[in-house]
Amino acid sequence: MRPLFPAAGEWTGRWIEPVDAPDGPELQRPAHHLVGEFNVAGTVVEAFLHVTAHGIYEAFLNGARIGDGELTPGFTAYRQRLQVQTFDVTALVREGGNALGALVSDGWWRGQHGIQRRTDSYGPATGLLAEIHVRLAGGDTIVVGTDGSWRSTPSHIRRADLVAGEVHDLRRRIPNWASLGTDRSYWDPVVVADHRTDILCATIGSPVRRVEELRAVSVTELAPGRHVVDFGQNSNGWTRLTDLGPAGTTLTITYGEWLDASGDVTQNNVKESPFARRRAEPVSFQTDVVTSAGDGTVFEPRHSTKGFQYVRVDGHLGPLDPSTITSIVVHTDLERLGGFACSDERINRLHLAADWSLRANACEIPTDCPTRERSGWTGDWQIYVATAAELYNVTDFSVKWLADVAAEQRPDGAVLQIVPDPIDYDTERSAWSTIQGVAGWGDGVVHVPYELYRATGRADVFDALFVPMQRWVDFAATRAASGRHPSRIEARPEPMMHEQYLWDSGFHFGEWLEPDISMLDLVKRIQVDDHGPVATAFLYRSAKELAEIATILGDLAIADHYADLAAHVLDAWRTEFIDADGHVHPATQANLVRALSFGLVPDALRMMAADDLVALIRAADTHLGTGFLATPFLLPVLADAGHLDVAYELLFQTSEPSWLAMIDAGATTIWEEWAALRPDGTIASSLNHYSKGAVISFLHRYTAGVQIVEPGYRRFRVAPLPGGGLTSARFHHDSPHGRIEASWKIGLDHLGAVDVTVPIGTTAELVLPDGSTFELAPGDHRQTWTAMAR
Repeated sequence: MRPLFPAAGEWTGRWIEPVDAPDGPELQRPAHHLVGEFNVAGTVVEAFLHVTAHGIYEAFLNGARIGDGELTPGFTAYRQRLQVQTFDVTALVREGGNALGALVSDGWWRGQHGIQRRTDSYGPATGLLAEIHVRLAGGDTIVVGTDGSWRSTPSHIRRADLVAGEVHDLRRRIPNWASLGTDRSYWDPVVVADHRTDILCATIGSPVRRVEELRAVSVTELAPGRHVVDFGQNSNGWTRLTDLGPAGTTLTITYGEWLDASGDVTQNNVKESPFARRRAEPVSFQTDVVTSAGDGTVFEPRHSTKGFQYVRVDGHLGPLDPSTITSIVVHTDLERLGGFACSDERINRLHLAADWSLRANACEIPTDCPTRERSGWTGDWQIYVATAAELYNVTDFSVKWLADVAAEQRPDGAVLQIVPDPIDYDTERSAWSTIQGVAGWGDGVVHVPYELYRATGRADVFDALFVPMQRWVDFAATRAASGRHPSRIEARPEPMMHEQYLWDSGFHFGEWLEPDISMLDLVKRIQVDDHGPVATAFLYRSAKELAEIATILGDLAIADHYADLAAHVLDAWRTEFIDADGHVHPATQANLVRALSFGLVPDALRMMAADDLVALIRAADTHLGTGFLATPFLLPVLADAGHLDVAYELLFQTSEPSWLAMIDAGATTIWEEWAALRPDGTIASSLNHYSKGAVISFLHRYTAGVQIVEPGYRRFRVAPLPGGGLTSARFHHDSPHGRIEASWKIGLDHLGAVDVTVPIGTTAELVLPDGSTFELAPGDHRQTWTAMAR
């Protein structure tokens, strides 16, 4: 068992900082080597290193790299939480002299980050804090840490910024820089700094790692010295190059998600962030530069990440051998739990694209995209977490991020749109500070742990979040009671009783990115539109889920309070948004989907609402009309309402807006906008946003039919619903009790067969497509039914 790092005030090590070049230009700051030496007088029994940084670090002991994590110490709400890693370094510590070192770069601490691409958000300098504990054979323990005896120097990494990329001059590499006996007399003394240790916390979950390698699919020479490489898959990470040419050769590697009309790499869709700081000089984006030392050194830039399928390599003389360049896939090393496949290869490609989008955006935190913003938008993860949990173990990954959500919650209970957020709202007033606490985004503090509990049965996910959940719901309820939308005031100067539970004031994104609405028009509209139908719906769902959580935790008084609030909010929604004839209004696909999915429509009116939804879909020539918030529920509510045929028609729709339109256009990840590919062949917005990929949960829960009945799959249902011409499907999920498998196949004789594996400790209900039901005990089961002719 690895020992805990020292408590606040008990660290032997001190924070140390490298000496920066005076007036170093923004985004042109190097990564620094920092090294200290220590002596061990005795035989080593065990040794542990505790280490963290302001920035990104790689730790080395006697010349050997420690651990296989990348981008450590990770990204957290740095003003409140900074992770410490602990490594067993027993095999690396020697009796006698030792050298401990680190390579430290800006990272999230002071590099570009987020929608505004700020720098120096958390401090003006990088830093390192480390401490090594060595237990000797005689029982004594040696403790040494970072202090004023350490020295630093700029490394061969002349620039390292997470978003801009890196500049390496391999001719300036320092051999054996982290080894004992290296001459460091010309290095600078470090600066000993007084920084907090009370915010240090243990690392939660798996680190970011180099997870996979992708070979080049093709290399195209556009001009002498200019090559474009296609890796066949959009992903997150960096490239590795082994052929850098003779000494002094400079190569520039530009990363992008798409090619322009000339076949060159384009960054136009993601390079500019509409809210980024404007700088006088052009700023590089997702671009690495390396100058060769001519000694066969391999180039692998590990202090920045890029979202890309294609790279352009400029400066390479002669043909570029595909075997010399590799795409390194980098993300949090999540344990895979599930998988899906069916008889239609296009649907399999859609599933794979959604899977890859999740992986690319699970890099330390759940990000929106791995390119333009890389931000932890709270709405995106609350949309996708249930789907993600069907495929991966995302519990610790989410709990770590939720701790940041709670840490950055505002005093009034508002949950930030982006977590962690580089803006310090305690000291800075900005436009962003006035638009926090957004429905559908802030609700992630309730819904994410709720879905984690359903997937795992672990009630401990609520422990540190119960109060933040209450504060959020109370914030939303207070906003509902204290404000009214201007259009409602104009229509009814005097408020009605139910309006105290109607959340129609404040800033909201609403449905966000419905088809046929440009992002520019949407930004203009969100300031004036009435988002009451959306915000009130989410207030109801969060209050209802919070009441359930309180019941699980045994706090019945709190459960009753929020159940009562949920009932009032439900009544307000129905009073305001169901007309005298029983129709939901505004009559949009998203509003109807949410009404059906959240249980806002009375049972007696559900069929009418579902029919109205189908009418809207048919009026759109059988196309979807939902955006970020409602899309995950669209196909399930159609299937549940008896319109399975329409659900499959939407799934298999090939013209925009649709999922298969993306796939047919060559997407290998899910696009931010339904129509990201413009008629002129240009692209707009990110090509790697996972939210719309939540549709694949329909494939798991309806096509294959595996649904949670009791948390942690202690009891589950298998109710496959074939359709769309599919002749087979299979899904597996490694539940807390063991592997669940469900597969079905329909033969040419129209006889269907379903196979189910029920793990020990669980029970299952099997519902065949013909309505037959069976109770299944642990074990393997097969049942057949007669399918309708296809």
